Amino acid sequence: MMIGIFIALISGALMSVQGVFNTQVTKGSSMWVSNSWVQFSAFVVCIVAWFFCDRKSFGAILTISPKYMLLGGVIGAFITYTVIKSMDLLGPAQAVMLIVVAQLLIAYLIEVFGVFGVEKVDFQWTKLLGMAICIGGILLFKWEFK
Repeated sequence: MMIGIFIALISGALMSVQGVFNTQVTKGSSMWVSNSWVQFSAFVVCIVAWFFCDRKSFGAILTISPKYMLLGGVIGAFITYTVIKSMDLLGPAQAVMLIVVAQLLIAYLIEVFGVFGVEKVDFQWTKLLGMAICIGGILLFKWEFK
């Protein structure tokens, strides 16, 4: 469990840094050039990692069912787009707070309804309260004291 927490914290930190980097690259190029670079460079890293670590057949991807589960890369392109755009319009801190709250809400709904093959969990009011506290934190963060 502790390693999972550590990995999640690293993921969050990397996502914030990546969003800032991508936003800066977009300012020097364009949205879709930047997004293409992000996806291409990720592809290269994945191929190199596959070569050294995994070496399982790419043919296994054809056995995935249901087929809509293969849309992660398509979704990834739109994630990159929306992160860049939100960071540009709102700034990194506010954008990341809203992104994280949206992730929490959607992830919890996926668990509660048991969609996409995820094991269904019971609804808990305490989790809804936690979400409300997160939203309150965003409002507090945004509030300017004068």
